[in-house]
Amino acid sequence: MSELIRVVDMHKTYRMGDVEVPALRGINITIERGEFVAVMGSSGSGKSTFMNILGCLDRPSSGRYFLEKKEVGSLSADQWAYIRNKRIGFIFQGFNLLARTTALENVELPMMYNGLSSRERHARAMEVLALVGLGERLDHTPNQLSGGQQQRVAIARALVNQPSLILADEPTGNLDSATSKDIMMLLARLNAEQGMTIVLVTHELDIAEYARRQIAFKDGLVMSDSANQAWAGPGVR
Repeated sequence: MSELIRVVDMHKTYRMGDVEVPALRGINITIERGEFVAVMGSSGSGKSTFMNILGCLDRPSSGRYFLEKKEVGSLSADQWAYIRNKRIGFIFQGFNLLARTTALENVELPMMYNGLSSRERHARAMEVLALVGLGERLDHTPNQLSGGQQQRVAIARALVNQPSLILADEPTGNLDSATSKDIMMLLARLNAEQGMTIVLVTHELDIAEYARRQIAFKDGLVMSDSANQAWAGPGVR
């Protein structure tokens, strides 16, 4: 494995009127390519701020963020947009699918500005939908899919540009326990079999158990960072 993410002495402070609210208080973390990392913590711990900075959605107040050994925390908005499209795949709690658009079309969207032909976009979208188990649901719109199937479409969309990094923000937050298990087993399988680097934010310990490494945040600090000794592979739950 090689280094994919490195954050160095990262601080983030939000200003609310005359009050400064520190969200991150000097974070130092390195994540290797191919890891599956769960970032845990209660509301206000700093985990969501950390995720937003990794995803080039927010800037640190100080400190440095390296992605694939290149400093990206201070790049321009246009450079960030390129990185988000090409190098980072996002999975959200709310799926964020276009309601009147088919599964295939939703997955094709991130490729619209990549210079690919319609045929190439179509083939790639079909490939990743099959990878997540939705090869038979290409023409279904979100309201024709279950919550778990919608999240699988969202995962396929995150994968379609072959990003270096998958960021999953509470990806099972809107799902029941059985469906949550299916989605987490899918992510664990994609990590184990496809070598995808996944950083997952969650406040649920049972969800964090699917990751190989667990980092716990509290009050903007890293309280613990260790391998998950209970991890038994993607098919064992």
